[in-house]
Amino acid sequence: MNIEIKKSLKPVNYFDAINLLESRLQQLYEKKEKELIWTLMHNEIFTAGSSYNENEIIDKSIKIIKTNRGGKITCHAPGQLVCYFVLDLRDKKDVRKFITVIEKTIKDTLNFFKIETFSDKKNIGIWHKNNDQIKKVAAIGVRVSKWIAYHGFAININNNLEQYKKIIPCGISNRGVTNLKEIKNQDYSDLENKLIEKFIINLKI
Repeated sequence: MNIEIKKSLKPVNYFDAINLLESRLQQLYEKKEKELIWTLMHNEIFTAGSSYNENEIIDKSIKIIKTNRGGKITCHAPGQLVCYFVLDLRDKKDVRKFITVIEKTIKDTLNFFKIETFSDKKNIGIWHKNNDQIKKVAAIGVRVSKWIAYHGFAININNNLEQYKKIIPCGISNRGVTNLKEIKNQDYSDLENKLIEKFIINLKI
């Protein structure tokens, strides 16, 4: 498994990130470049996936950036760890299994920090339950082109949750959004490294 691991310390422009992913996809398809796992943060930006609806925008004053990933509307902002990837599925050709790998990676990582979470077949993402309240802690949005998967997922660490009141996050109105600091106030400085470690392990399964 020949994967480049890229970690950006400063916030990355959203459009620059997507351009890099799409360029890497083509290079990987032509076998001119390695696969990629890239962790970073974005400054605040609202993005909409291919299945979003206009009525999921509550605050009409915000700017929504339309993307070609799967899913609906979400918010990227400081305090949220984004994990992008460009990974070759041409040998396995199993998108469902790949999504399961992502879900397991996030759950395994959060379990290391003693946080129990679960995935939901009807509502994509990773969820946390507390006192009968179910809230999303990680969002997943993937696109597959030429059997190469790209875009990624995002884990809320200590981001501003007020921004989610401006949208119906991921099109799900009866569940909220949370972050790790709200669930358990502890040190998450090693989260990025643990996430990458678990992702690579699970990709080998």
